[in-house]
Amino acid sequence: MSVRELPPSPATRTASKQAAIDVFRPVRVEPAYKAVSAEIERNILNGAIQPGEPLPTEQELSERFGVHRSTVREAIRQVEQEGLVQRREGRRLFVCLPGLFELAPRAARMLLLQQTTFQELWEVAVTLEPLAARLAAHQAQPADLDQITANIEATAALTLAGAASEADNAALVDLDVEFHALVGRASHNRALMLAREPVSLLYKPTLFQLHVLLPQSKARNLAAHRNIAKALRARDADAAAEWTRKHMVDFQRGFAIAGLSMSSPLTPPV
Repeated sequence: MSVRELPPSPATRTASKQAAIDVFRPVRVEPAYKAVSAEIERNILNGAIQPGEPLPTEQELSERFGVHRSTVREAIRQVEQEGLVQRREGRRLFVCLPGLFELAPRAARMLLLQQTTFQELWEVAVTLEPLAARLAAHQAQPADLDQITANIEATAALTLAGAASEADNAALVDLDVEFHALVGRASHNRALMLAREPVSLLYKPTLFQLHVLLPQSKARNLAAHRNIAKALRARDADAAAEWTRKHMVDFQRGFAIAGLSMSSPLTPPV
């Protein structure tokens, strides 16, 4: 005798239906201008449109994408803000590649908006800066080393003169940031250069505080820079990296001596 299966109860059917519905999530539909800007950006990045070539006109893009010109205009504004196009010859837009260091302020602003702390910044810098010095010891060209030497000479002149005024301290901060940027550029590693630049920009306010609160930090910075440069000229990658690491640790120590909080959010560079 066969057993006849009972049909599922209404409650079971309702539960099964709800379970099937629950596997789906709301679909996020992006505004049309974002889809258009993403497509324009994709074609620039994949080389379909080369730097120096004109972007199609608003009318041409509007017809191609099947959207209003106002949508295209908003999409182009977004691509322009990314530094991928620029206006030349009147209002005509041309594809361009943003300069490596033009992107750094935007990344720095994002770090500020995220309430990034100096501790987080230092943890990155203590890794990136020694790596930059190590690579620079192998890759630095004579012109790179000449620029680093000129930077140290300018730093020495200010430091030995006392550098007591606010303007002198600000100038020393600029030279300090420039020194590490020059070492980074001497690595000739574009990924590293781009990664470290926002971090370097955000060091400026803290460097200024240290120079004011700890005048002795100026001479210590100069000595560290001289040792790093000496290792670079000798093509001694281990020494360049180690001196840079010590320099970064000394910076952290000065931060503590000055009574500054490592956990405080960063402040915007001036």
